[in-house]
Amino acid sequence: MPMTTLELIFVVALTLKSGAELLLEKLNRGQVIQFSDKAPEGLNGIMDDETYAKSNLYTLAKSRFGSIELLFDAVILAVVILSGLLPALFSWWSGWLGDSNWASALFLVFLTTLIGIPGIPFEYWSQFKIEEHFGFNRSTIKLWVMDKIKGSLIGFAIGFPLLWLLISLVGWLGIWWWVYAFAIMMAFQLLMMVLYPMLIMPLFNKLSPLENGSLKVRLMALSDRSGFKAKAINVIDGSKRSGHSNAYFTGFGRFRRIVLYDTLIEQLSEEELEAVLAHEIGHYKKGHIPKMIAISAAMMLVGFWIINYLLHSSPFFEAFGFEALADGARGNLGIAMLLFSMLGGLAMFWISPIFNSLSRKHEYEADAFARDAVKAWEPLSRALRRLSEKNLSNLNPHPLYSNFHYSHPTLLEREKAMREE
Repeated sequence: MPMTTLELIFVVALTLKSGAELLLEKLNRGQVIQFSDKAPEGLNGIMDDETYAKSNLYTLAKSRFGSIELLFDAVILAVVILSGLLPALFSWWSGWLGDSNWASALFLVFLTTLIGIPGIPFEYWSQFKIEEHFGFNRSTIKLWVMDKIKGSLIGFAIGFPLLWLLISLVGWLGIWWWVYAFAIMMAFQLLMMVLYPMLIMPLFNKLSPLENGSLKVRLMALSDRSGFKAKAINVIDGSKRSGHSNAYFTGFGRFRRIVLYDTLIEQLSEEELEAVLAHEIGHYKKGHIPKMIAISAAMMLVGFWIINYLLHSSPFFEAFGFEALADGARGNLGIAMLLFSMLGGLAMFWISPIFNSLSRKHEYEADAFARDAVKAWEPLSRALRRLSEKNLSNLNPHPLYSNFHYSHPTLLEREKAMREE
């Protein structure tokens, strides 16, 4: 059976995206290999020779493995879209459970789970082979499996009723269902910003108040003089799973809280931790979170508008084998959302440099805020250098690769900006 026009467009788009991603990985590996013997000018002194060599091997290992996974994912996506598997499964499911809203929602949950299964071996290899080999993995098989089970159960408990509600809106509200769907999803996202650290995160990690002492006094003083009234400073046991480290704040309003990884506290001095926290507070004071929420909202609104258009497009359903859904005035919203989510990534890849550019701008602004808050740029610089060393970061990514994959500027770019402003 010959391909439809939309299927041909899909094949071309998938080929271009996959080819571009593989090229970026190759360029980045070439950059690493080019400077494998000696670090580029300006990077000397950040890592000793042994650590620098190890960081290069870590980058190469992740890139090679990532390229294999990328090809595998592309093949899986092509098979799912072009083989007729989706309409066959949907026909079987509808014959078994009918075409009610709850059956459609359950089908989406089932199919999402099914499609995710082939990727589990890659997740295992990444965690217990690559991360283990380079000294980052601290998880166990049992913990990893339990995380998968808990994540699936939570995903079902939240995802199924939410999908049922969205699908039901079409029958309840008619042509303007997508506007209400957008409002519901935005409210849900804001609610999760508050509830996630309170209800879901504790199911995976232990959150403890930062112990009383000089560090807490120092960080609370910074919080107060910066006008960031945090409800609490918490320490998360990230070392339970990984040797990587991080810091962030979560929630908003009176629910704001600062979260530090225990690995971060182990790796940095109090002065450096203060600078890292000042950077995170800088994101809040510069209004980065509302800006990103607004961008996310705009994209979500456009996404729902596109889904609504596809819902009433018979050629769209026919092109991907859902002829039965193209006979009525509208197709099945669940299938429209599923196809949109699977195909949307082919377009999002090409505009990712725009969002990364904005994110890097925010990082520069937060760095400048941190420098001013602690009256010097050196503490944050030392913290970033130490974190780069401990996390075996790629200090010199290919510029094109960085544009597509890095939401943060490189270490040298950040240090240069802090010194010059």
